[in-house]
Amino acid sequence: MTSTIEHQRSIRSYVTRAGRITAAQQRALAELWPRFGVAFAPEPLAAGEFFGRDAPRTLEIGFGNGENLLALAAAAPERDFLGVEVHRPGVGRLLLGLEAGGLGNVRVICHDVVEVLARQIAPGWLAEILILFPDPWPKKRHHKRRLVQPAFAELAASRLAQGGVLRIATDWQPYALEMLATLGAVAALRNLAADGRFVPRPAERAPTRFERRGEALGHEVWDLAFARR
Repeated sequence: MTSTIEHQRSIRSYVTRAGRITAAQQRALAELWPRFGVAFAPEPLAAGEFFGRDAPRTLEIGFGNGENLLALAAAAPERDFLGVEVHRPGVGRLLLGLEAGGLGNVRVICHDVVEVLARQIAPGWLAEILILFPDPWPKKRHHKRRLVQPAFAELAASRLAQGGVLRIATDWQPYALEMLATLGAVAALRNLAADGRFVPRPAERAPTRFERRGEALGHEVWDLAFARR
């Protein structure tokens, strides 16, 4: 698994872009990161060290501006949440939201999620993994950049506790079908859809800007949910 992941990291699923960062977001990165941020390190996290308790943990991968993560954390104070995002403006915006909402059950990592899962998350540590509207890399020559591929699916499954759920949403049908096949081939996972395909949209998911943009363009959304056996 390690060698496969190392090879996969030579082709990343994202392109780092500077983006425009506001003065408020810059302040958040400077002042709030010590409270909510977690530095990447090649050793497993200890829940009590950051949250002061051992509660069910949800990981959201690529949280964008953090709308969904903020909504989930506010609605479920009994759970703990970890967000991973590489784009600093989005991280800054989430930090501002955490401060404004007085939320203490969220921590943030600004690093490549494959390395985080492989090095920093222990097997069986997560109750839930969320991947909402990952970049579909629609051009065929870019498909190798897609995040959800066999090696990643096996890695994500190994980090879920028994009964833990991997939830994914996309508005790109070819990618949805590809992920359905990829996750269906992981022996440790079972599809929670009644018909073995897609599940209804979870009511607790806050609409992200990617989802709203897709709806404005008339795109349908496909949701997948697979549980750790």
